[in-house]
Amino acid sequence: MNWAAVSAMYVSEMTRFFRTIAQSFISPVISTSLYFVVFGAAIGSRIDQVEGVSYGAFIVPGLIMLSVMTQAISNASFGIYFPKFIGTIYELLSAPVNFLEVVLGFVGAAATKALFIGVVILGTASLFVDIQIQHPFAMVLFLLLTCLSFALFGFIIGIWAQNFEQLQLIPLLVITPLVFLGGSFYSISMLPPIWQKITLFNPVVYLISGFRWSFFGTADVPVGLSLLAIAGFTALCMGAIWWIFRTGWRIRS
Repeated sequence: MNWAAVSAMYVSEMTRFFRTIAQSFISPVISTSLYFVVFGAAIGSRIDQVEGVSYGAFIVPGLIMLSVMTQAISNASFGIYFPKFIGTIYELLSAPVNFLEVVLGFVGAAATKALFIGVVILGTASLFVDIQIQHPFAMVLFLLLTCLSFALFGFIIGIWAQNFEQLQLIPLLVITPLVFLGGSFYSISMLPPIWQKITLFNPVVYLISGFRWSFFGTADVPVGLSLLAIAGFTALCMGAIWWIFRTGWRIRS
């Protein structure tokens, strides 16, 4: 393992992040505050509790998942797309590094950025509601796996994209709707029976459900199934990236 190369890629990506540290942290703080104003105050005044948890606290895991997923995808996709755009990707491909080292550098940095944002949102949410985490180790595990898996997915999007517009296509039109429809602001048990069954085909449901369980001890689906889903998604993304580097799809032409 060429740790010097991994470190160089990781530090380069993190340096770009810290150059815009103000907006990187201020933006999630403002957006989280707005969500609490809209959902916590407006809707929360009409919904006292959900599964024994105050509505303001209930939406915290969903808010964190929404931001972490989108930030991980955005940072990873831009991180690998920009070298393609300016042509330095060929220097990377000709360097004595393998695909795993490239993934560790770029995806590791994107996952770290998303993790920072998740911690900031958790801290901001604690200013509005009383948050108690029943399973802290499980919470950290779900958060790390989500950051990693969606950073891998964003890496694939960055290779697939052929312009800057396509970088935002999947996060805006696919991921965000799936998160909103995946029980981020409600429990799927509140839905009619037919819609409960349909919602289970949404893969984001399993991530949010497992993450919420780590906070409150309640889940819409079994926790083991949630871990299996996110582990399978991570393995699928790794396999796709391995195939991309082996075939050179969209990176050698």
